[in-house]
Amino acid sequence: MSGRAFPAERVLPAPAKINLALHVTGQRADGYHLLETLVVFASFGDRISAAPAQADGFAVSGPFAAGVPVDGSNLVIRARDALRAAFPDATRQPVHIELGKNLPPSSGIGGGSSDAAATLKALCGVWAIDPSEAELMRLAAPLGADLPMCIAARPLIARGIGDDIEPVELLPPLPLLVANPGEPVSTPDVFRRLARRDNGPLPPLPRQPDAGTLIDWLAETRNDLEAPAIEAAPAIAEALADIRAQGAALARMSGSGATCFGLFMDEADATEAALRIRRARPGWWVAATHSMEASHART
Repeated sequence: MSGRAFPAERVLPAPAKINLALHVTGQRADGYHLLETLVVFASFGDRISAAPAQADGFAVSGPFAAGVPVDGSNLVIRARDALRAAFPDATRQPVHIELGKNLPPSSGIGGGSSDAAATLKALCGVWAIDPSEAELMRLAAPLGADLPMCIAARPLIARGIGDDIEPVELLPPLPLLVANPGEPVSTPDVFRRLARRDNGPLPPLPRQPDAGTLIDWLAETRNDLEAPAIEAAPAIAEALADIRAQGAALARMSGSGATCFGLFMDEADATEAALRIRRARPGWWVAATHSMEASHART
């Protein structure tokens, strides 16, 4: 084992990624879809801890740990191995990684990608390496289209296949209710069901919008994956209807589903709405949270 001194355990949040708007604007010859999406990150999510160890290890805990793979198919392990490949001399120290899985898997809120992004950041701390954010994004991109966004982990507009990122510095925090009806959705199936792939782009974002202005702007946008996802999983329509019935200023699906969100003007209203839906839908995953501002989203 190396005689080099390594920092102690690093613990980082892996926040839920919420697509406030998602427009599918085209498709490349290689099959990848082109998107324009406004993304925020929630104060709620998974958690990654990493520490020096005698041998490499990986464990998963939390309410959604069951069924999460702990082998090389997990993005957390793939992220560790990608960082080792990029910095072989600095990353020889074995590490133990633990994933606290609080988000439902495969639910359109970037759980696996956010886990991998937090792993990369945590391991950079453990191994005392300091790549720039742009370097870390380039290293992470082959692991998945959402990884660069999750490395940024702050309000942004992403274009192309998700790798062309424009930070949005002055977006207000938004109270959110998120609900997942527990019906699995296949992202490839949702894209296959798309009626068209050449939809219009996002309109220009207002300068320094307050919450009301932002919600008005969002009302003019859409998630182009929502209709095909509802066709594949009708429970999504029920989740949206329940959120609207609680008085949300806007209800929409995130990503390719099945998680839906509602925007509220007040955190107390979002919390009370989440309690009512949870009581009515005990089999659903429901949470009240809020989006993070750019200044609070950096890790």
